[in-house]
Amino acid sequence: MTDELIARLKKVKLLATDVDGVLTDSGMYYAENGDEMKKFNTRDGMGMVLIRDFGIKVAIITREDTRIVERRAMKLKITDLFQGARDKVAAMETLMKRHGFHWEEVAFIGDDVNDLELLKRVGFAAAPADAAPQNKKIAHYITEKNGGEGCVREICDMLLEAHNASIVP
Repeated sequence: MTDELIARLKKVKLLATDVDGVLTDSGMYYAENGDEMKKFNTRDGMGMVLIRDFGIKVAIITREDTRIVERRAMKLKITDLFQGARDKVAAMETLMKRHGFHWEEVAFIGDDVNDLELLKRVGFAAAPADAAPQNKKIAHYITEKNGGEGCVREICDMLLEAHNASIVP
């Protein structure tokens, strides 16, 4: 990691992430009866637990509004969940006000054009390896992993490393 990345990561007190294309592989799976399914990466979940236990807040901000995402957030004990967020900047401003954070203390991982405005404002902007080109162009860091394949864990590990924290729970 570069000195600039480490400096940005050291300031982070909140990691927020999109869902489809970041926590999932952006695939939409439908059962015969019409039920929607999503595949989440278990290592991403562990990464979020590790940074939360270290003291970094974790949030989900997504345009989607599904029970699946609500259940995933509950399993990971993520209480800051914003679903149906058409304006992700406004959702983040609400979150920052709630916890007393400033833009430079926020990291966000987003994969598509509806994440661009938020990525432009945060102190640490990340995009998965398979993100839209526009997101990759403005991100401070592009993960080696694709969305749904461990890209969130990659950022969590970087946060812990920047803080010289052990990843052993």
